[in-house]
Amino acid sequence: MESQKQSGPEPPIKVSTINCIDLSNPDIGESVALLKQACLDCGFFYVVNHGISQEFMDEVFAQSKKFFYLPLNEKLKVLRNEKHRGYTPMFDEFLDPDNQVHGDYKEGYYIGVDVPENDPESEKPFNGPNVWPADGVLPGWRQTMEKFHHEALEVGKAVSRIIALALDLEVDFFDKPEVLGKPIATLRLLHYEDQFSDPAKGIYGAGAHSDFGFITLLATDDVMGLQICKDKDAKPQIWEYVTPIKGAFIVNLGDMLERWSNCPPCTEFWGMVKTDILLHTLWNLTMTVWLNVCLLAKQKKVLPSFPKSGAQHI
Repeated sequence: MESQKQSGPEPPIKVSTINCIDLSNPDIGESVALLKQACLDCGFFYVVNHGISQEFMDEVFAQSKKFFYLPLNEKLKVLRNEKHRGYTPMFDEFLDPDNQVHGDYKEGYYIGVDVPENDPESEKPFNGPNVWPADGVLPGWRQTMEKFHHEALEVGKAVSRIIALALDLEVDFFDKPEVLGKPIATLRLLHYEDQFSDPAKGIYGAGAHSDFGFITLLATDDVMGLQICKDKDAKPQIWEYVTPIKGAFIVNLGDMLERWSNCPPCTEFWGMVKTDILLHTLWNLTMTVWLNVCLLAKQKKVLPSFPKSGAQHI
């Protein structure tokens, strides 16, 4: 939405309707059906009753704010390194360079699976030790984020089992050691600037993009800022807001799953996401589950329940 430059009523806000999957629902068939429909619609859905308490979610948001409220010189002490761990300043990321004149109006903090430097696994991309603010600066901050990373990853694995059934695979297919056994799972704390985006000027909280991993779990505050486009090839593109639900994760199926499913007809509708308008300060926690199978994706392997079409099966 663009900033209004004339008086008069604002145009109505277009809000998307997406499915909601209850992880406590004993009827797994219903959850599978809802997920399949989400694939056909846009690749987005809510997840509720996921096992992370609201009290702890609130604590993680509060701790996230404490970091971003620190002076810039303090945050720069933990600047993101080559292993994608640490702080990313405002404007550091360009998600849509074709349409943005500045970087994204957001700052962030990356936390991954902690792999010690003396571990041979640390030589792999995205593997390595995390970096943390000094405990004297933010007491207990590291422990809170490590706990949330672990619990959110468990939610991701629970969602992956429903995805497996929806794709006619064994329920534990993604639990295999070569798939989610050693995931590249990144937790990103995101803080968006408290101002309007202005698409006419190429200014966005976060530019249009699709997520390149397996799935993304997004926890937001109560500000309606996230938008999705269900058909990226439409002219013009139609962007719809996703309403925040307290305590829920918004789940996005990523590009890697599209590749693994050999791009069947249902995936041509999977959309893009952007944070287009920010009415006031928006705090986001993003748990992005990237799988430790980048080589398989590069080799164009596909899931065993889909035709090969020249590619090998995983």
